[in-house]
Amino acid sequence: MHNNEKHKREPRFHIAKRDALVWWKAWLIRGCAVLTALVVSGIITVLLTGLNPIGVYATMIDGAFGTTRRIWSLFQNIAMLLCVGVAVTPAFKMRFWNIGAEGQVLVGGLATAACMILFSETLSTPVLFIVMIAASILAGMVWAVIPAFFRANWNTNETLFTLMMNYIAIQLVSFFTYQWSVPKGSGQIGVINRATKIGWLPAIGGHSYLLNILVVLALTVFMYFYLRHSKHGYEISVVGESENTARYIGINVKKVIIRTMLLSGAICGIAGLLLVSGTDHTITRDTVAGRGFTAIMVSWLAKFNPLYMILTSFLIVFLQKGAVEISTTFGLNDSFSDILTGIIIFFIIGSEFFINYAIKARTVQKGENA
Repeated sequence: MHNNEKHKREPRFHIAKRDALVWWKAWLIRGCAVLTALVVSGIITVLLTGLNPIGVYATMIDGAFGTTRRIWSLFQNIAMLLCVGVAVTPAFKMRFWNIGAEGQVLVGGLATAACMILFSETLSTPVLFIVMIAASILAGMVWAVIPAFFRANWNTNETLFTLMMNYIAIQLVSFFTYQWSVPKGSGQIGVINRATKIGWLPAIGGHSYLLNILVVLALTVFMYFYLRHSKHGYEISVVGESENTARYIGINVKKVIIRTMLLSGAICGIAGLLLVSGTDHTITRDTVAGRGFTAIMVSWLAKFNPLYMILTSFLIVFLQKGAVEISTTFGLNDSFSDILTGIIIFFIIGSEFFINYAIKARTVQKGENA
């Protein structure tokens, strides 16, 4: 009697953690999630606007690939998002929740802008570039190592600490933007060295963004091998799994935390350099444009694999570019395009559940009530 009651109380279905799926099955699940998201988005499009969803999707593609200029802009935005994603990945792999990439990139860009404004007439171009690179990297490292130092020594909450550092960086940029504003008091710096282009990263083959893209690709490959095939990468993985285990096998956890955040901040500083010197040629509080937060999603969706992050960066930037084109072409407000983007990203994130877990039915024994 007791056994029968026990069986009746057992659920018919239960969730079980999967063994690691082979890569192609994982990507097949993600692909099915994208297709499902497109179907759902199409239904929502018809219900809310009456538009043909095929035409909407074609407009998204045109917004990203319609002209040569759009293609280069797409690659540039992918590169910058990827760069920030690469920067935060070692920290996340270590389970250090670095939410401060926005501020770290911003102070790197501020350091670059300061060099372009203050030293353009006193330093030769090669020396100026060296100073800009060093200053941006140092600024990003300082902004990242402060919360790392407190976390390593006093176990402070790095999520709140790094988040608060973002607001300080924004206010610093606001202050100096006003100090360097042109005309004075306007609150806008404008294009720095517009006439001379001193401090601007050079165009390669006539393409202004190509150098940015090449630098980010080099950083991505470096980070892949650093995390997968170096002693430091191994230590990051162990600390991320268990700090106690890391201490037990002789890893200096404090050293790993500080060293990893220095690396993360340095790459964020480079991202700031590329944005200011290679793309915008100015600095505002909105220069990073939320990439520091979007990069978190890029890194997590790629399972902290820098090479997979190329795909996740492409997907997110493509959706953003397509959403803008939808709003422009069909006269819809930005909210609708955000709805479509949100649905697609939701399905992609949700697919990770089916990659990691399986829904299994309980076997009903003969003579047992279901």
